[in-house]
Amino acid sequence: MGSNDYGLMNLVDEKARLAGSNKMELLLFSLGGAEIYGINVFKVREVCEMRPITPTPNVAPAMRGIISLRGAIIPVISLAHQLGLASATDVKPGKLVITEFSSRTQAFLVADVDRIVRVDWDQVKAPQSRFTGATSVVNAITELADGKLVSILDVEQILADVMGEEQPPRLEPVVGAAGRAVFFVDDSTLARKKIMQVVEQLGLQSQQAHNGRDGWERLQALAGQAAAENVRLADKIGVILVDAEMPEMDGYVLTRHIKLDPRFAGIQVVMHSSLSSVANKKLGQQVGVDAYVAKFHFEELAAAIAAGFAAGVSK
Repeated sequence: MGSNDYGLMNLVDEKARLAGSNKMELLLFSLGGAEIYGINVFKVREVCEMRPITPTPNVAPAMRGIISLRGAIIPVISLAHQLGLASATDVKPGKLVITEFSSRTQAFLVADVDRIVRVDWDQVKAPQSRFTGATSVVNAITELADGKLVSILDVEQILADVMGEEQPPRLEPVVGAAGRAVFFVDDSTLARKKIMQVVEQLGLQSQQAHNGRDGWERLQALAGQAAAENVRLADKIGVILVDAEMPEMDGYVLTRHIKLDPRFAGIQVVMHSSLSSVANKKLGQQVGVDAYVAKFHFEELAAAIAAGFAAGVSK
């Protein structure tokens, strides 16, 4: 891929219109071997050629150092090293993928960048098993038209593994929850862990699902159960927390389903996503989310949950 081909990144400007259509675009890249990896274009700011990296002391082995890019100092993480696919010396690294998510900017060092492809979320599947060390940072798999498989990386988990996990501060319990639970949907193991830490500190019960389709099926079952008991579902669930990007059904489509179903009346939907741009927030508003919180802003998440429970009481 030549430098002139980086015009493909102009397609990133069109990404916002995909949200809510249950489609996404993946930037495909390699790490020196035959396997193809992908990252959601929503998280990519740009791709640039390799440039000098200044080493930094006392950091994780995969942290190669820092670069200066347009006046900003950006950490550089070797994906091959973190996935156990390269030695500490990284053989002939090629490109830097500059990413922005969870209110952070970082560069991922890759061997080469291929192209952008558009896929349906319902064709993106969670791995059936974690049979190698690298799969702990693969949260989804999809198949291209030519039959090649793409491993979609859990970049939030990678960032936490390299930079360290952020821990929630001390949070005050929610009062007046009246036995209602938080129902949250997220495909990231790290995100579910952090959500649980917040929910437990708030003194709330919880139920969870691992992707949008699983979440919708579980929510429909809960709605059916509430109807059989002749009670409002809002008396059982105080807040539904959804991620934006998930295998099989994204959070925008899931939110639309919830908001169009009268059985979920009185339940606040909070979108909790690493996609924290203004465009993504507006798209969330368009499908009806009641609040939008960036990962991993724990105090904002706690406040949005508490506000959702309070709003449900007032209805």
